[in-house]
Amino acid sequence: MTLDLATNVPAVSAAIKIIERLAQGWPELVAPGTLVNELKLNRSTCYNILAVLEQAGWVTSRDNSPGWTLGPKLLVLTGITDNVRNEIAQQEIEATSAELGFVVFIVERERGGGYRVVAAAEKTTGVRVTVSVGDGFPFAAPAIMQAFLAWTEPTEVERLVGDYGLTQFTEKSITTLEELNAALSRVRDKGYSESIQQFNTAQGGVAAPIFDSNGRVTQVVCSLAFSSQLNSANVDSAGQAVRRCAQVITRRSGGTPPIGYGSLPVANRHIGQL
Repeated sequence: MTLDLATNVPAVSAAIKIIERLAQGWPELVAPGTLVNELKLNRSTCYNILAVLEQAGWVTSRDNSPGWTLGPKLLVLTGITDNVRNEIAQQEIEATSAELGFVVFIVERERGGGYRVVAAAEKTTGVRVTVSVGDGFPFAAPAIMQAFLAWTEPTEVERLVGDYGLTQFTEKSITTLEELNAALSRVRDKGYSESIQQFNTAQGGVAAPIFDSNGRVTQVVCSLAFSSQLNSANVDSAGQAVRRCAQVITRRSGGTPPIGYGSLPVANRHIGQL
């Protein structure tokens, strides 16, 4: 009955056809010309409908890539499988690892306050910092902790610090709640955290949050390298790259950043075709 009614409203009928075709091709992009030719739609009508659907979050395009796919709002409504979410994340961290030349990985929080690596990508040659799926980090690991806590209520931050403590890994480590709160404010301003010789005197790191559909941090993207490779001279460019990676994963998996986070400028880069 719904389809019969839709056929009496050409724009609705065309919108249904577009969504069904994008769903058929998902998660690959479908070129506009394909939609026009296969669905026998007027080009102007097709683009107008896509514009309306994009405003609603039901379809989306990707930076530097022609074509359309299902949007984050529609994915939230219909659900996105863990396998697809993992494929999206893996593809994006591989692209960012290739861009930086450093290991890039994703961590989730564990009971007991620590973090566990659930995905990793790195170059396979040369002397480098390496991280593998299943590796663990303690609660106070600076870059990871700050990326998780920056969008957490202050009272909860205080509770967590009281429960698990702020470990002094090196002389540059943050060890007081006041210092941590100042660092979290900087993370919110920049969209990524940084740790230069705070966890290990031989290493530097950057991290950025992945948000779910409710704007909560569920995972963190992190990159580590030797301090000779990642330091104050290039930490901002590395942090920006990791933040872009986390934002793309958030968007493609139906997540919603908190108010203000999405307004941070994002430079374009290659985005995978998954």
